Amino acid sequence: MQTHLREILRCILDSYRNTGGINNIDGLNLPSKRAMESVCEELLQILFPGFLDAEPVHSSDMERVIGYRLGAIADRLKHEICRALRTDNPDCSENRAEEITLEFLATIPEVRDLLRTDVQAAYEGDPAARSFEEIILAYPCVEAIAIQRLAHRLYLKEVPLIPRMMTEWAHARTGIDIHAGASLGSHFFIDHGTGVVIGETSRIGSRVKLYHGVTLGAKSFAKDDEGHILKGGKRHPDVGDDVTIYPGSTVLGGETVIGGGTTLGGNVFLMHSVPPNSLVYYEETQIKVVPKRRDRSADGENM
Repeated sequence: MQTHLREILRCILDSYRNTGGINNIDGLNLPSKRAMESVCEELLQILFPGFLDAEPVHSSDMERVIGYRLGAIADRLKHEICRALRTDNPDCSENRAEEITLEFLATIPEVRDLLRTDVQAAYEGDPAARSFEEIILAYPCVEAIAIQRLAHRLYLKEVPLIPRMMTEWAHARTGIDIHAGASLGSHFFIDHGTGVVIGETSRIGSRVKLYHGVTLGAKSFAKDDEGHILKGGKRHPDVGDDVTIYPGSTVLGGETVIGGGTTLGGNVFLMHSVPPNSLVYYEETQIKVVPKRRDRSADGENM
């Protein structure tokens, strides 16, 4: 056994020497996925006090409870942001990380105001919703949107790695993939949510409702002279206010704009703009409904 393990070890070490690009040996200490998972969990507890706690939180104890959580998040997040900043600038100081951390945490009241509109939109937009409590506890869109709204603040501050780590944590938990760079308006609701993809440069207006399987994606990627994809640029569509997009629809392209008040039916595929107050759908010209053939054996005719 030990002889075989030593041989396997030698092969693995050879792989580290020979296969580059997926090692971080002798490099900078990168942000910790486990630490960021914990930060995301605790941020959700601050955003929705009393909803994610094992024990009830009393108003008389809020200052102590939230103060403790805020301090713990600040210390941990400052450390991870410092690691992230040093991937771009090894000489970046801890003071810059602390500044970004404090500015980020100061946006929590603003994010809570937006999340209140999102929960309201879910309540008004889903006849199955019985209460705000049900929506916050059971609707995956709330968690995905909450984490994205926070991650977007760090994205705007050009913090590397961490915003995407946060949204991918939410993606893994909810099945909803919203890039940290996407801009979301108020009263945003994703019904069911599984399979929704919203690209980095998407801009979504207010009172927008998406269903499961909707993609706001890129149409094509510009390449340099050597055939490599050029990074950046506007690649994903804009969605105006009061738009509804039904399940399975795909909207592609950085120049594509879905005008306000528009409704896209299910399974629509769009790569061009749509004027405001449009109804976009496929005519069901290929669907046929015919009687089933009767199962003769069920009548005992073959017995």
